[in-house]
Amino acid sequence: MPKIQWTSLPLALRKHLFDRLEERQIAAEDLYKLKLRRKSEPDAPDGLWYKDFGSFKICGQGKFPKTFLLKGQPAEGKPL
Repeated sequence: MPKIQWTSLPLALRKHLFDRLEERQIAAEDLYKLKLRRKSEPDAPDGLWYKDFGSFKICGQGKFPKTFLLKGQPAEGKPL
């Protein structure tokens, strides 16, 4: 199974992710949780997926992370 790709993202996708981080004001201490998750090199399921970190969610499709959602915003796909 492929791994979620966190580096060498397409430029438009990378910009979108950084824009959502800024727009949703996700705190640095919350992003540290994502950093720890990245180090575990999680598998990338087929289709839509999301990982709930409590104060935010990261959502993706296949091997790519696609966006950040805030707590309470509904996510689609398979929970990781």
